[in-house]
Amino acid sequence: MIAFIVTTILCFIIYLLFTTGSGTEVLGLWSYIEVAFGALLSAIVGFVARKVFVKDSFRMLNPVRWFIFLGYLIGPFFVALTKANLDVAYRVITNKIKPGIVRISPELKTDFGITLLANSITLTPGTLSVDIDEDTNDLFIHWINVDEKALEKKPVDCKCICGNFPKWVRRIAE
Repeated sequence: MIAFIVTTILCFIIYLLFTTGSGTEVLGLWSYIEVAFGALLSAIVGFVARKVFVKDSFRMLNPVRWFIFLGYLIGPFFVALTKANLDVAYRVITNKIKPGIVRISPELKTDFGITLLANSITLTPGTLSVDIDEDTNDLFIHWINVDEKALEKKPVDCKCICGNFPKWVRRIAE
């Protein structure tokens, strides 16, 4: 029951954020129909997704984790994103591309942590998360610049591809 309530409330908040400015009756931002429809839609989504969104742990409801996540996005992720954009532009212009698929072992334990890391890697230009080995939580990454030295280690060192992303993901999700 608590998973349903938490999921419904979070969905409703997100719905209200996306529809801000659609009316003027409620707090000058939403119409009554918009709020009622959002509540109904959030309840339906909360019922359907209650076991997907909130599993056995409510650790992601801790506001400290949300601030750490925002710090991760604004700091290390944005810096890595900028560097990767410049690197990909350089490689495209100079035609120094050596693509390949590598295996990394980030040693993360939670599904949310693996998903957050995989999405961070995919959003960074020049890399794409292709698959996850569910037994070991290893990620298979398509990388635009496969280094021969990096391939000597099986799996490849995470620092080569995703820098300190796993360390930040551990702080957020585990």
